[in-house]
Amino acid sequence: MADEMRNKIDNFRTAPFDARFPNINQSRNCYQNYRDYHRCLTAMNGKGADPYPCEWYHKVYKCLCPVSWVAKWDEERELGTFAGKV
Repeated sequence: MADEMRNKIDNFRTAPFDARFPNINQSRNCYQNYRDYHRCLTAMNGKGADPYPCEWYHKVYKCLCPVSWVAKWDEERELGTFAGKV
C-alpha cells in the first residue's frame, strides 16, 4: 500500500474530484487541503514518522489555492492568528 501511495503522489497531475466539494467553487476544498497538510505534518512529526504521505495534501492545495491566500495563511500561522485548527 505504501508503494501505491508513493506512486500516486509521484504521478500527481491535478487535484482529483472530491465528493465533499461537488460545486464549481473550490475555495473550501483549497482551505481544507491546506489545513489537512499542516495537520498531517504535525501528526507525522509528533510520531517521528516520515511526513511523505502529507505531500498529497500539499500538491492538492498548491493546485487549487491562489498563491496570495497561501502566503497570507502562512503568515497567519507564523503569527498564531490563523483561523483554522492546525
